[in-house]
Amino acid sequence: MPMSATQLAALARTAEPQSMLRRFLALDAVVTGANALAYLALSGPLGRFLGADATLLLALGAFLAVYAAGVGLLAARRRPPSLGVRAVVEANLAWTVLSLVALALWLSPSTAGAVWTVLQALTVAGFAALQHIALKARQEMAA
Repeated sequence: MPMSATQLAALARTAEPQSMLRRFLALDAVVTGANALAYLALSGPLGRFLGADATLLLALGAFLAVYAAGVGLLAARRRPPSLGVRAVVEANLAWTVLSLVALALWLSPSTAGAVWTVLQALTVAGFAALQHIALKARQEMAA
């Protein structure tokens, strides 16, 4: 069932599409940045808990830190460019698919790691959906 405009506005705490889009980008940047910092600072203990290689978590942490910074810079723009927002949406969708494919085909995580992988994939897919809907609302308002 698609999210109504009222539900989306309540979630973003604004009905203004431009602010909504910036808030969803900023939230993505904050969550991704926190994840990056955890992977960078705690790769050993998290690797043992999740059943993942600590080196993999360090590499993911570095990638996510750069990605979070980019998304944060986009969110800080008064009017984030549509092309940049679409790139974030597509990157988030790619991350979601790759996470689930990796879980099914390559990774051998602990139970906690498998649950974490699915939960973070769903979270990232949620960011992609919210950002896409907010971008579409901004474009419709401008038309």
